[in-house]
Amino acid sequence: MHYPPAHHQESNFENIIALMKLYPLATIITVKNETILSTHTPLVYQANKGLGRLIGHLDKYNPQIEHFRSSEKVELIFNGPQVYISPSVYGTTQLPTWNYFKAHLKGRIKIEDDQEKVKQSLINMTVFLEGENPSYTLESNNPRMAAALDYIVGFTIEIDSWEGKYKISQDKRKDDQLRAKKAMQIAAQKTEEAIELLYSLHQTKSKA
Repeated sequence: MHYPPAHHQESNFENIIALMKLYPLATIITVKNETILSTHTPLVYQANKGLGRLIGHLDKYNPQIEHFRSSEKVELIFNGPQVYISPSVYGTTQLPTWNYFKAHLKGRIKIEDDQEKVKQSLINMTVFLEGENPSYTLESNNPRMAAALDYIVGFTIEIDSWEGKYKISQDKRKDDQLRAKKAMQIAAQKTEEAIELLYSLHQTKSKA
């Protein structure tokens, strides 16, 4: 493969799993009759004898559910940290660029119609997202979850292939790689300002 170049590709699938666990919000992309649909939803990785599977759920009124039922093939994108790298960052002469960590996966999706399994997947996802020191536990007898189950479609995605697109200045000198890393870390610290701005600018779409 000529693109992306080898030095911008991750070679270890365990590192892809780590990215998916750190940044579980995935973009699911499907195509049916030349119509492209995409949805953003968190997915939980589960190991098996192959590359593993991803487990998630969507609102039953999401039009992409029809794609899931008629075509099992999906593409997924997980987005890690990213940043613009100014040439001023480097100690050598370079051009402007953008660095990022991305994981692209392809797989086969299967709808889960068993409500008990869907309920358990919601509980498992909450445990995963709450982390090692949870502040909330989703109980199996939660009445709000019971009421919501009729409006939730669960699914699993068997991973067939993967590609790690890690563009982090690997083709630069070691000292420049470290400068680019520092630039990404500094950009991450500015996330709070971006959140404040986006909240202040947001305008909720009125109902039709």
